[in-house]
Amino acid sequence: MVVGNVYVIAATAVIGGSLFGFDIASMSAQLEMPAYKCYFNQGPLGPPFTNDTECSGPKSLNQGGITASMPAGSWLGALISGPLSDRLGRKTSIMIGCVIWLVGSTIICASQNVGMLIVGRIINGLAVGIESAQVPVYISEISPPSKRGRFVGAQQWAITWGILIMYYISYGCSFIGGSLPTDYSTAAWRIPWGLQMLPAIGLGIAMIFLPESPRWLARKDRWEDCHNVLAAVHGKGDPNHPFVHVELQDIKEMCEFERQHADVTYLDLFKPNMLNRTVVALFTQIWSQLTGMNVMMYYITYVFGMAGYSGNANLLASSIQYIINVLMTLPALIWIDRWGRRPTMLIGSTLMCIFMFANAGLMGGNGTVVPGGVKGVAAESMSVTGAPAKGLIACTYLFVASYAPTWGPASWIYPPELFPLRLRGKGVALATSGNWAFNMALGLFTPVAFENIMYKTYIMFGVFNFAMTIHVFFGFPETAGKTLEETESMFEDPNGIKYIGTAPWKTHVAFRRIAEIEAGHVDPKAAITGDHVEETATEANIEKSAV
Repeated sequence: MVVGNVYVIAATAVIGGSLFGFDIASMSAQLEMPAYKCYFNQGPLGPPFTNDTECSGPKSLNQGGITASMPAGSWLGALISGPLSDRLGRKTSIMIGCVIWLVGSTIICASQNVGMLIVGRIINGLAVGIESAQVPVYISEISPPSKRGRFVGAQQWAITWGILIMYYISYGCSFIGGSLPTDYSTAAWRIPWGLQMLPAIGLGIAMIFLPESPRWLARKDRWEDCHNVLAAVHGKGDPNHPFVHVELQDIKEMCEFERQHADVTYLDLFKPNMLNRTVVALFTQIWSQLTGMNVMMYYITYVFGMAGYSGNANLLASSIQYIINVLMTLPALIWIDRWGRRPTMLIGSTLMCIFMFANAGLMGGNGTVVPGGVKGVAAESMSVTGAPAKGLIACTYLFVASYAPTWGPASWIYPPELFPLRLRGKGVALATSGNWAFNMALGLFTPVAFENIMYKTYIMFGVFNFAMTIHVFFGFPETAGKTLEETESMFEDPNGIKYIGTAPWKTHVAFRRIAEIEAGHVDPKAAITGDHVEETATEANIEKSAV
């Protein structure tokens, strides 16, 4: 029996996002744990504990390599997910990602050295790349337009829950072994990394009972299956529901057009009429990394170490940002389809810019350089005490609270809405690969940056946030409240800018109109031609044909 409740479908599929969250927290939590630092120690403090009882852990660059290995695999996983998804289906590609995750997690759990740990994380990354690219595509293609942002954004909420759950599991396991670093037990990190297999097992089994994307089915000429899925998900089982009919007709028209553009490749994303969309989608994911949020997720314990926290106090203080992340993502899931994508991203980048520069000022103006790093951790290169330290922590929390309801969900919601059906799988895969490429670079070099340029690291991210605000205003059109086919018409607007379509700053949210159509309260064609908040190319054509 196939599940038809769209809420259940979305809630199940976004478990794929929790895999990314599990990985982030399992790495972040380990950075301050004696068991991890001592087992993978590379000096100067640590075994054989002749004159000290602390461990320095891996060197800054090597720790960066361990952290970056997962996004490196994710970059490749995202790229291969496009062809994989187009050939085998959105649903099957997600299930394949689950199997790969189990292989990688097994290797990580059994790691004997840094090399084995990196190999396992690369394999895990392949899985995360597939899931992070194709779960948003699957959900966007199966969701009703008025709730698409909420459901796709739920992937980000699943990521935040994965982070929070795994962080506290890791924190609890940190007490395994003796009270001193010299009495550490590898079970403290092997158990958390083993437990992260559970959500993949659950997702892989649950996907068996979910429907395939109706748009993918249509592209494979499985029209009866497509109609049945639309009726189950959007028509409450009624194949004659008005919205099911209009959506099926839109999909048929799009597929007929796309038959003239068969056998697409990644190169088609860079043709003149598609280049702008590709750039916008790619930079949506790149900018989400350059906000500096995942740096906070991975290396927050370094920041709090410089603010004077150590041991369990550091781990507990760091965990607060993960709670904030979970709670502050909720408003976006409820209201992002009403807010719109543009205002959400503009407000978020502006606030994050302010808090990044504030952190730079607090650390640069009040911090003192610590040769060799706090307790031998080179990346903790400065020490901040007193009120400035509290200000640093407060601004860090406020930064997370700004990212969570804005760029966090928006970066996953937006790219799938930009591409036509024939290119959606590959387009989102390419955009997501950009996310992972920059995630890898930041994961690798952030510890080195903290060690060498110190507080200026925050200035760098502040500049990035300022730049993305300008880019969003002039380059990112509004997609909220539009069907995926209507978004296509917006980019093809004959009265707009060549190769861009309707000017981004002239686009607006059309939530109320689409909600009425979905409910069957308004004749779909009349609504499209008469009551749309902004005229698109499709609407113009309909009006002309009616004259």
